[in-house]
Amino acid sequence: MTTKIVSINKRSSIYFNLFFSPLIFFICAFYFSIGFAKAPPESFADLSDQVSSSVVNIASTVTSENAPLNEFPQFPPGSPFEEFFKDFMDKGPARRPSQSLGSGFIISKEGLIVTNNHVIANASSITVVLHDGTSLQAKLIGADTKTDLAVLKVKTDLDLKAVSWGNSDKIKVGNWAMAIGNPFGLVNTVTVGIVSARARDINAGPFDDFIQTDASINRGNSGGPLFNLDGQVIGVNTAIYSPSGGSVGIGFAIPSALAKNVVGQLNKHGRTIRGWLGVRIQTVTEDLAESLGLDRAYGALVATTLPGSPAEKSGIKPGDIILEFDGKRVDKMRTLPKLVAETKVGKKVTIKIWRFQKLISKKVLLGRLESSGEFKAEKENKSDDIKTTKIENLKILVRNLNKDDISKRELPKNTTGVVVTEILQGSPLIFVSVNDVIVELQKKKVVNSNQFSKLVNETISKGAKTLYLAIYNSRNQRSYITVKLK
Repeated sequence: MTTKIVSINKRSSIYFNLFFSPLIFFICAFYFSIGFAKAPPESFADLSDQVSSSVVNIASTVTSENAPLNEFPQFPPGSPFEEFFKDFMDKGPARRPSQSLGSGFIISKEGLIVTNNHVIANASSITVVLHDGTSLQAKLIGADTKTDLAVLKVKTDLDLKAVSWGNSDKIKVGNWAMAIGNPFGLVNTVTVGIVSARARDINAGPFDDFIQTDASINRGNSGGPLFNLDGQVIGVNTAIYSPSGGSVGIGFAIPSALAKNVVGQLNKHGRTIRGWLGVRIQTVTEDLAESLGLDRAYGALVATTLPGSPAEKSGIKPGDIILEFDGKRVDKMRTLPKLVAETKVGKKVTIKIWRFQKLISKKVLLGRLESSGEFKAEKENKSDDIKTTKIENLKILVRNLNKDDISKRELPKNTTGVVVTEILQGSPLIFVSVNDVIVELQKKKVVNSNQFSKLVNETISKGAKTLYLAIYNSRNQRSYITVKLK
């Protein structure tokens, strides 16, 4: 009897192994996969409800001095309609306000709002529209052109709902991301995608470290938040890549790790306070690394040290390769400016450099970028771009086209020219408007204001009766026009 029971138990064990073991395996595998591969959300409705009231629309007004009230239709040179429209429509100089639309988000119940600098740059007034349609006048607390961030403040008795910063350093490519903003004036538009890439360098500035996303971002989304699934802000939507002008699924956001630090400084000081080393650097190529005895191409090669800079005082020399800054590895050249800028002014840091095939260390007391000669020289150069030049023969004022213009207007990167800032009464440029960009004169490339002025004078002195210009209009459409001189 005992033997029979044993044989039955063995047979049962065999049946159990054959039929139930695979079932248990699949059940365990299912629960294992749930724990490690998070299923996509069924809906983003709850997340949208949670954060939408913290997103605002921003309208900034910029007034152009002495801009013509009317744009003239284009006619062939010498057309009888040319004089008619000039007499009928030319009402003289006027002030024309223009409006820029963007987005932002509330970061404190006291009314602090984050947006892009380019949304509110040069604004004479800034209006913030809340989720419920309430309009409030905003005050600019501070702005930073290098990272394209700005902080505004509104006063209201309303109970404002703030969002919190997330940690962009922890996001992974493939994570869900949700953008909310004001594209083309369509308020509270929600779009969803994934994090497509990290640490993108798009040559927008010295601290490029963008999050790339395929969540739909268009004009008007600028300054709006990019959320993770926890409703935390992981980025500030800033730019798009778009040959057509609309979303093609390539958008860029300033990571929260950078934005949070800059916003904190702007709120506290009204400006940024960045560390300064005082070196001009270049990329370490494979050939350079091999010739200098490095095992691979990394770090930042010092091209020059600026006189009186912290780098020069500490003994850093041209030809040195900076491999580590304050305990952080410099994987590539553009990593160094970010590390320096994020370090507290006045801190004594250790820098590891490669010199004569040896690794040596230097102690450096960081200075402040904003008080350095390098920063002041940069600002002076920018002021040259803003400075206007009067072209007497054409009765217009122009300024140099700068990198910000090219970026914001999405012009070809190698574009040079002058921006028309004012058209005086009696100007022969009746088919040109304020903010048009003149890029050619008589098929010759326009480089800057001074060169353009000389080119105009030389052309007229040779007896030219008609000027042949290539321009980009306010819609960034390139065209050729003729100007008949009196």
